[in-house]
Amino acid sequence: MKTFMANAETVQREWLVLDAAGKPLGRLAVEAARLLRGKHKPSFTPHVDTGDHVIVINADRVLLSGNKTEDLIHWHSQYPGGLKSITRGRMRENRPERLVERTIKGMLPHNRLGAQMYRKLKVYAGAAHPHEAQQPRPHDF
Repeated sequence: MKTFMANAETVQREWLVLDAAGKPLGRLAVEAARLLRGKHKPSFTPHVDTGDHVIVINADRVLLSGNKTEDLIHWHSQYPGGLKSITRGRMRENRPERLVERTIKGMLPHNRLGAQMYRKLKVYAGAAHPHEAQQPRPHDF
C-alpha cells in the first residue's frame, strides 16, 4: 500500500468557530493550533498546510487559571533599552484578541508553514464576526 501525501491543490478546508467563553486559554490554544495544522484530519501531512480556517469568538471571556493574570509578557521594541512588559490580566482587559492570537501562534511551527497557518486564524473579542458568508460551523471541544 502506498503512503498518502496531501498536496496544496487537494486540501479541503472548512471554517470552524471556537467559543472561548469560560474556556482556559491554554486548552483553547491547543485545540485551535490542532485545527489550524490539520492534525484532526486523516489526510494530515506534516509538510503541507492541511488545516482549516478557525474563528475564535468571545476572546474577552477566556479564563486564566492560577496566578497567570499576574504573569508578565515581555517583548523588545528593537530600540536600545526597549524591553517592554505587560501582565496577562492587563492584556486580557485591553486587547484580548492579541492575547489569544499570541498564545495560539506560539503553538504553531516557527517557520513559513506556521506563518501560513497563522493567517487562517481570526480572533474577535465579542460574539459577532464578519465571516457568515463562509458558513462556519461551531466546533465543540
